[in-house]
Amino acid sequence: MKFFPALLLWGCIVCTLTAQEQEHESVVAAPGDGIYSILRKQGLDPVKYYEAFITINAKDIKDGSLLHEGRAYKIPFAEDSYKKTGVYVQLEKNDERPIFDEELGKMPHKSTTLKDAVYYLILENQLEKQNRFVNEIAANLAAKLMVHGAKVYIFGNEEDVSPADESQSDALGRYVEAVNKRYLQNLGKYQRLLMIKANGSITNGKLDVAVYHYDKSKKGQRFATNIQEVFKKHGVRDRSYEARNMVFEDKSSLYLAKNTLPAVSLLTIASASKTPGPHGIQVRSDKKAFVSWISNGIFNDYADLELED
Repeated sequence: MKFFPALLLWGCIVCTLTAQEQEHESVVAAPGDGIYSILRKQGLDPVKYYEAFITINAKDIKDGSLLHEGRAYKIPFAEDSYKKTGVYVQLEKNDERPIFDEELGKMPHKSTTLKDAVYYLILENQLEKQNRFVNEIAANLAAKLMVHGAKVYIFGNEEDVSPADESQSDALGRYVEAVNKRYLQNLGKYQRLLMIKANGSITNGKLDVAVYHYDKSKKGQRFATNIQEVFKKHGVRDRSYEARNMVFEDKSSLYLAKNTLPAVSLLTIASASKTPGPHGIQVRSDKKAFVSWISNGIFNDYADLELED
């Protein structure tokens, strides 16, 4: 009877060793590639994984550190690789892929400040050409968070599915299922969901920004408030702003807030109108600054949590 448990244990060991062997991806060294550049292009911190790279590729490295052009090299397995910490989730196909590819070589590893933070970004109307602003904001925001150690998921819509379309109730269910699945995988970490919605086409000029939260979520309110406060500091000075609690009213946001596990906030963007409502914060249309304002609010929220602890 002892034979079967022993056989099972041996099978598990073999499978584990085989899986570990398969974890190493191979990349061909391009002209001018060194160890640092080839690791950066694969989304790894070259300082952290330099020795590991040499260890698994020792026989193919000359003079201690030089690579042979055109030769394949194994890449160390790394959970903190940008290919794993920046993930684009395509709901219809139930597919995941890295957010960034060719851009990886230009993304530095600045700090591990957000190493225990996970962010979910849901974009409304992202496939409409006039809302490319939202797509670019989300990608740049993801990069801004990733270089400080955060894990970021961007959820994509399909052409015939939008979380704002009430006739597509299944879409919201897919969002909830996908987010909650990943929340449980990252249980114990700081996790927040930010929905970014473009109201109409985004044009050059000033923008109206509003940040909303679920009135029964203290975490969601604090998350929204921290982002909101940064935008208020950078708002147009000749524009009055009425301070009030901005709570979800639309059905899709309420559904997500009630059913997803992480705290949820909604950020809406619209081209500034001549007679905007009192709840919109008017800011200049500057993509780089816009990303900095959102990320600063996110950093402030994370810092507030650490202060409480």
